[in-house]
Amino acid sequence: MSCDTAFIRINRSAGKVFAFMSDPAQMSLWSFGTWRTEIDATGLIRGTSIKDGTVIYVRIEAREDQKSIDYHVGIAPDVLSPRILVRISSEEVFGDGEGAGLAMTSIRTAEMDDARWASQKAAHRVELDIIKSALETGYDHRTA
Repeated sequence: MSCDTAFIRINRSAGKVFAFMSDPAQMSLWSFGTWRTEIDATGLIRGTSIKDGTVIYVRIEAREDQKSIDYHVGIAPDVLSPRILVRISSEEVFGDGEGAGLAMTSIRTAEMDDARWASQKAAHRVELDIIKSALETGYDHRTA
């Protein structure tokens, strides 16, 4: 097993980045794995992969005091595991006025072949760019 971390700076406060990333309704704005989301009363997200139509379930575990979010992901609601881990660093950590830091770590599972793993790592880097743009500009492709 291995993991990969992608990182980006966002010219917004850590609180705003955390609120955005922990909101299930925002996932369909930035996540390629959970396009066309449905969210049930318990917060369970059912999304469709933009790449191949696979149905993916996600439950968000957010800890505001730590500015950390674990996305529990799986192909069925009863087999979710924390595979995507997000950490948000406040602007004060960097001291340069450029905004908060957003790190997204993806854990490689046994069923991922090299091609899927490479695709997932690349997708996360694009997703971070989309998140940055959405937060900094307010643009939402779902309403355009």
